[in-house]
Amino acid sequence: MKPALNENEPQVPDSWQAFLQGPALARAITAQLQPWWQQIFGYYLLKVGDLSSDLDLPGCKIKHQIHLGSADNGKSHLIALPDTLPIDSHSIDAVLLSQCLEYQTDPHHIVREAHRVLLPDGYLLLTGFNPFSILGLAGVAPWLKQRYPWQGRFFSPGRVKDWLHLIGFEVLSEQRFFYGSMLVSDYADNSLQRFAEKYLNYFAGCYLLVARKRELPLTPIRPRWQLAPAFSDGVKGVSARQGCR
Repeated sequence: MKPALNENEPQVPDSWQAFLQGPALARAITAQLQPWWQQIFGYYLLKVGDLSSDLDLPGCKIKHQIHLGSADNGKSHLIALPDTLPIDSHSIDAVLLSQCLEYQTDPHHIVREAHRVLLPDGYLLLTGFNPFSILGLAGVAPWLKQRYPWQGRFFSPGRVKDWLHLIGFEVLSEQRFFYGSMLVSDYADNSLQRFAEKYLNYFAGCYLLVARKRELPLTPIRPRWQLAPAFSDGVKGVSARQGCR
């Protein structure tokens, strides 16, 4: 298996308008996230990356939403790289990574950083492009390598889940959605799309993973207490009948 490193550092998209059908994808991600805001509470939500910061999250009950971007574009509260978060450990209730791993040099370390800043039982919400889809297969064409979203490297949901399990996350849900090719500007919601949503869900172009940080409490090992023998070594094995002689 190839290591999860991007040898050529890709250009990070600064908004959903950088993609063909990008606004439609942003709406689809917002719709998939919507049910989860009914059970995620806390004080701080960290949106990592320009695309995450560009998402509107109606219904989110976390009032303090921190936007971390790579440039001063007026939307970012913090300017930093996703793999070096300038945030204290165990201080964030939820982290949103939307189409972030595909365009970073070391995506595995980004997941580790999200784990570091999360409180115990905090939530990670991660979206990415599915390589096993029409969208992923289109990236095989050489003339598309310099276009979004194919400038980045796509990771399968199964591989990302392995990373999450390895560092201590419990994956609660995996959802696949969005069936646009992103080759044309218009996203058509037609009968073919509805057929794919019903019967070809595995090959959807985008996925959402919801995971929770778990920390098992340490259980102290009790010492083994050795009871003193009831008899001394000198009388061990001597029966009462022998003692009467």
